[in-house]
Amino acid sequence: YDGKCVFCRIARREEPGTALLPCEDEDLVCFRDIKPGAPHHYLVVPVKHMGNCKTLKTEHIPLVKRMMEVGKAVLQKNNFNDLNDVRMGFHWPPFCSIAHLHLHVLAPASQLGFFSRIYYRINSYWFIT
Repeated sequence: YDGKCVFCRIARREEPGTALLPCEDEDLVCFRDIKPGAPHHYLVVPVKHMGNCKTLKTEHIPLVKRMMEVGKAVLQKNNFNDLNDVRMGFHWPPFCSIAHLHLHVLAPASQLGFFSRIYYRINSYWFIT
């Protein structure tokens, strides 16, 4: 836990302005992005403080897969079922504003605005899917 990290505080329910969405994985939390790039834009975050996506190693593959499953489940609970029109990924440092691992879940990807199409571009220099 890092008390200076806003995502650590959100995960511990210490940020009253951020509502957590129902999540069936006790090691992860999910909430809406404060600057949504799509009609559905959620962040899936480990409760335990982890560095950004550059710190991921082979042993973290199951964690990333669980993060993706939580993202899909939250979309479905919010009546979005076209999982072929979803974009998920991580901003690559130095292009991430918070140094706590977080997966962006955006849908429908087909409705991303002009700037969001750039900011969340598939496997770009700054966003990896």
